[in-house]
Amino acid sequence: MTRTVEDEHTYDVVVIGAGPVGENVVDRVRAGGLTAAIVESELIGGECSYWACMPSKALLRPAIARSDARKVAGLRESVYGPLDAMEVFAHRDKVVGHWKDGGQVDWLDSIDVRVFRGHGRLHGPRKVEVTSPEGERHVLTARHAVAVCTGTRALLPELPGLPAAHPWTSREATSSDRVPERLVVVGGGVVGVEMATAYQALGAKVTLLVRGGGLLPRMEPFLGEHVAAALTARGADIRTDTAVSAVVRDGGTGPVTVLLEGGDHVEGDEVLFATGRKPRTEDIGLETVGLTPGSWLDVDDSLRVTGSDWLYAVGDVNHRALMTHQGKYQARIAGAAIAARAQGGDSALDTGRWGAHAATADHAAVTQVVFSDPEAAAVGLSLAEAERAGYRVRAVDLDMRSVAGAGLYAQGYRGHARMVVDLDREVVLGAAFVGPGIGELLHSATVAVTGEVPISRLWHAVPAYPTLSEAWLRLLEAYRG
Repeated sequence: MTRTVEDEHTYDVVVIGAGPVGENVVDRVRAGGLTAAIVESELIGGECSYWACMPSKALLRPAIARSDARKVAGLRESVYGPLDAMEVFAHRDKVVGHWKDGGQVDWLDSIDVRVFRGHGRLHGPRKVEVTSPEGERHVLTARHAVAVCTGTRALLPELPGLPAAHPWTSREATSSDRVPERLVVVGGGVVGVEMATAYQALGAKVTLLVRGGGLLPRMEPFLGEHVAAALTARGADIRTDTAVSAVVRDGGTGPVTVLLEGGDHVEGDEVLFATGRKPRTEDIGLETVGLTPGSWLDVDDSLRVTGSDWLYAVGDVNHRALMTHQGKYQARIAGAAIAARAQGGDSALDTGRWGAHAATADHAAVTQVVFSDPEAAAVGLSLAEAERAGYRVRAVDLDMRSVAGAGLYAQGYRGHARMVVDLDREVVLGAAFVGPGIGELLHSATVAVTGEVPISRLWHAVPAYPTLSEAWLRLLEAYRG
C-alpha cells in the first residue's frame, strides 16, 4: 500500500534524473553553496554508464586495437586470431560495475546530495513527487530550481511485426553476453556504425540497412564514406537507400526476417534498430506545468525552459546536442546559472557569447568522436552547415597520408582531414577527421574553434614531429598556398 511521507522535503534544487548530466548539475549547485536532491528510477549513473558510452567503448576497444596492430610491421602476424568474445564481455561487465551503482551513490553522499530512488514527476511549480519502489510517496519542493535531466530512450519505428520480434536496441546490443552469427543493423548513424564495427570484429556477419545514401549523415560526407569502405572490406553488407517494411520472427525466438520495401528481405539471428532517440518526458508531469508530455523541452542558453523562471532541461532532453559530453557541459553551465540566479537574479548572469552562463558550444563547437574503424571525429560547423549559416567560407582538405606520423602509426594508413575557415575573420569554424587514431586529435581542433584562434596565430602552434598532429601544419600550408 502506498504510504505518503508526511514531512515535505525542501531543497534549493531538485534534479530529476541521475545520469552524468544530473550528477554534474548537483555537483555545480553544491559548489555554489546550494542544497540539492536527485531522483532516479534506474541506476545512478544513467544510460551512458551502463548501456551506452562506457559498455560500447569497452566492446569496441579490442576491435580497434587489433585492427591497428594488424597494420604494424612485425606485429600483424601475432594478432590474426579471433577475439575472445567472452573475455571482451567480461571486461565490459567490469567497466559497467556489473550494473551496480554503489560507487556512484557513495560519490553523491560525499557531496551531501540526497538520493531519492523511484519515479519522479513534476507536481506543479517547483514541486516533484517521487514514488519509491516500495510504493512510498515523497514530496520534494525546490526553493530555486527543478532540473529535468531524464535523457532519451531508443525510438523504434512503427512496423508490422516489430514488437513481437523482440528487436535489439542500443541497450541490448551493449549488454548482450553472446555474439549472434548474423546481425542485421537498421540505421547508419553513430549507434548503428559502432555496433556494426564491434559485432563484426567479434565474429558476426553484419548486414547494415541504411535509409539514406550513406553512413554518419550528420557529419561531413567523407567520414561516412571512409567508414563504409572499411566495413565493406572486412565483409559487411551495407545497403543504402533501403527501407524496412516489416519484421517477422515466429514465436519471438529463432531467426528473424527483415522485409524490405521493394520485396527483398534479409535474414539474421538478431536485428538491431538504431533509428533515433526520443525524450524521456512522457510521464514526468509536464502537463502539471503547462507543457506537453513526451515533448522535447525548449531552453535558452542558460538551459532554462522557455517561459519558466524555475524549470531547467539539461542534456539530451532539450535536443540541442545529444551526446554525453555536451550534456555534462550544459550541466556545468546550468548549475552555475542556477547558483548565480539564487544569489543575484538574472542580473548576476554572464550570458553573452562564450559567457560563464551560456552554453555557446552547443551552437558553435559541438564535438563528436565515432569509435568506428577507422575513427571519425568532428567539431564545430561542417562546410554545408557553415554555408547555410551565411558564412563566407573555404574548406581545406588533406589526405592524411601526407603526414609523416600517419605512415608510422599504421602501414597503409588511409584517412582524411578538413578544416572550414571563415574567410572574413580568418578563424576555424569547424574541423573533421577520419582515420586510425584521430579521436585524440580532436581536442586541438576544439580549442582552435572555441578560442576563435586566428589562422595567423595557429602558425605559431608547432606540432611535434612525427605525430598525427602535423595534420594541422599541412592544413595551414594548404590554406596559405
